[in-house]
Amino acid sequence: MSAPPGTNKARVGAPGLDDVLAGGLTRKRLYLLEGHPGTGKTTLALQFLLEGAAAGEKCLYITLSESDEELREGALSHGWTLPPEIEVFELVPPETLLDSAQQQSLLYSSDLELGETIRLMFEAIERAKPSRVVLDSLSEIRLLAQSSLRYRRQILALKHYFSRHGATVLLLDDLTSEAQDKTVHSVAHGVLRLEGMMPLYGAERRRLRVVKYRGQAFRGGYHDFTIADGGVRVFPRLVAAEHHSGFARTQSSCGIAEIDALLGGGVEQGTSTLILGPAGTGKSLLTLRFITAAIERGERAAMFVFDEEIGVLITRAKGLGIDLEALQAGGQLILETVDAAELSPGEFAHRVRHCAEEFGAHTVVIDSLNGYQAAMPEEQFLILHLHELLTYLNRQGASTFLTVAQHGLVGDMQAPVDVTYLADTVVLLRYFEAQGRVRRAISVIKKRMGLHEDTIREYRISRTGFQVGEPLVAFQGVLRGVPEYDPAGGSLGPVLLEDNAG
Repeated sequence: MSAPPGTNKARVGAPGLDDVLAGGLTRKRLYLLEGHPGTGKTTLALQFLLEGAAAGEKCLYITLSESDEELREGALSHGWTLPPEIEVFELVPPETLLDSAQQQSLLYSSDLELGETIRLMFEAIERAKPSRVVLDSLSEIRLLAQSSLRYRRQILALKHYFSRHGATVLLLDDLTSEAQDKTVHSVAHGVLRLEGMMPLYGAERRRLRVVKYRGQAFRGGYHDFTIADGGVRVFPRLVAAEHHSGFARTQSSCGIAEIDALLGGGVEQGTSTLILGPAGTGKSLLTLRFITAAIERGERAAMFVFDEEIGVLITRAKGLGIDLEALQAGGQLILETVDAAELSPGEFAHRVRHCAEEFGAHTVVIDSLNGYQAAMPEEQFLILHLHELLTYLNRQGASTFLTVAQHGLVGDMQAPVDVTYLADTVVLLRYFEAQGRVRRAISVIKKRMGLHEDTIREYRISRTGFQVGEPLVAFQGVLRGVPEYDPAGGSLGPVLLEDNAG
């Protein structure tokens, strides 16, 4: 999303977050950044100040919880050195308030500490005259205020003070005391919440949500983000309706005449194809056939592998005469291994977008949805996420191929997730038994764009790739795995009976 014309926004500096905020934060307003310890508040606050310093703005970091040394060490861990434009004001209680000889009982010590804390804070602001301010953290002020009424009045006083000085303010709250207190929510111009989730297995997942942003449209919902070298990186939730490009919906061949015949001439550009089948039926190899055909046409392709070690795939492809490493080196193919235990769905969607928009891939393979499902907390979220991703790729004119490994080998098999209704084309691969041998069959059971062949063909995988025979007309029940032979129905296809590939 972009900021409305003429709007003066303060960019946050975290990649992706300004897109979520429609350009950044409206200047001269007060914002709340909340989240439990470890969710990345301090890192994001430093990025906010660094972005301002890069633009020549004076910035002030007021810390009540971390020392100046800790902040600078944290910045160094991301490769940052705080420039002179960023002043760190470490606010500690005066020594007289900590000296037992100076304590008295007529007034509560918290009354004195709160007043002195605010006074020191105002003095630092008057001295620095900053354009951007970070106050870390509100939990300390909440504890000093003691009551909700006094806390609210103090926040309102801070808001009016900062407004008069024309500063854009980020208040940090670690939610360690009275997490249900929504005082600042009603006072702040905007509220941004950071969350950390720990799955039963794998790395921690982080996400953020814009809870509130007055007078400004923003990208709602949850957005995945990561904290790595370089700070916070946000992956805005993909909205397919925002992306559309014009293209000619032409048919593309895979280079195998029999499969093109099954598909009614080929696969249309801007459609998705689902390849279903049990383990070992050649789903990945079939997608490689579509990739090589696309590259031979002068196009670029991308393949995301969830389940297989990339070296094994490269070796298997070489056995079929496909040199994936050479295609990568030539800039025609992006081949990535995806670790579902480490990568969030939002980050994966960001990688796919990069391939489509920056790399210009017109053929995208996701192998397989079984691994993709492992990255999602629940199946219904996978369906929604996948729907947006496929719609986006279709609108970019890319041909998308997805594989799903079904449970079982023959007979009644089930897929771990049913996405057949999302795909424009569904290709079914099956094992079947015939004449004491395990054979393979391929059929197209669905195609939205035009007609397709409704036959079942036998195929085999040899050193020269896929070999597909004539329609199997002498068998009934091939898709069940144990067909019945009917000699009167026709022949099996002598070419495929001679399987010497090993």
